[in-house]
Amino acid sequence: MADAARRPGWGTISAILFALIILLSLGTWQVFRLQWKEALIAEINTRSTATPMALSDVEAREKSGAAVDYVRMTATGHFEHQHEQYFFNTDDGEVGYHVYTPLILPDGRTLFVNRGFVPEALKDSAKRQQGQITGEMTITGLARAKLTEKPSWVVPDNEAYKQLYFWKDIDEMAAQAAVPSGNLVPFFLDADATPNPGGWPKGGVTQIDLPNNHLSYAVTWYGLAAVLLAVSALAFRRKAS
Repeated sequence: MADAARRPGWGTISAILFALIILLSLGTWQVFRLQWKEALIAEINTRSTATPMALSDVEAREKSGAAVDYVRMTATGHFEHQHEQYFFNTDDGEVGYHVYTPLILPDGRTLFVNRGFVPEALKDSAKRQQGQITGEMTITGLARAKLTEKPSWVVPDNEAYKQLYFWKDIDEMAAQAAVPSGNLVPFFLDADATPNPGGWPKGGVTQIDLPNNHLSYAVTWYGLAAVLLAVSALAFRRKAS
């Protein structure tokens, strides 16, 4: 009877095994997530550094269901500066806006171009007239997929009537810029860092920063599993002695 009392019960053993399975499963899931994230980062790096694709090729890619985010591309047209839209953002801690301007393509359609950052003091385009380039030009940069809904409830609602945005709603921008229905390219173009006359807007604002903490998460879960085994073994040893 004394030996039986010292043995761990099946309930205890089952609970430990269940917890161990959960911890090992979580660790293994993070390993798979790590592999997925590393492949995604490599793919985005390839897209963003490749030879620029023509707009028509990126559109074909988008229609096929392939990802267009961060694809390096070019587009030719002329800007409609009177329809600028402003996305609230910061640059090196300075508050300001990304300037989204309709680029009218040769076929009459519209592509919204994120021309870059301007500080709060230069939101008024009259204060940066040098940068309001006229005539046909070719813009190189990265395609950015449109958002279909507000990213989070904590993000403020857009104030489209002020041309002010806290999340990039391409349909609202198009409505404010009086873009005819069916004439809108369904993604954005972030201009590269090629300087604009007068220095503003400052292009090259695209941030490619995909957090990859899956290895540390996997180590944590596997570490907890090891601790559980060690503590359980020690407890069983003491109970048996």
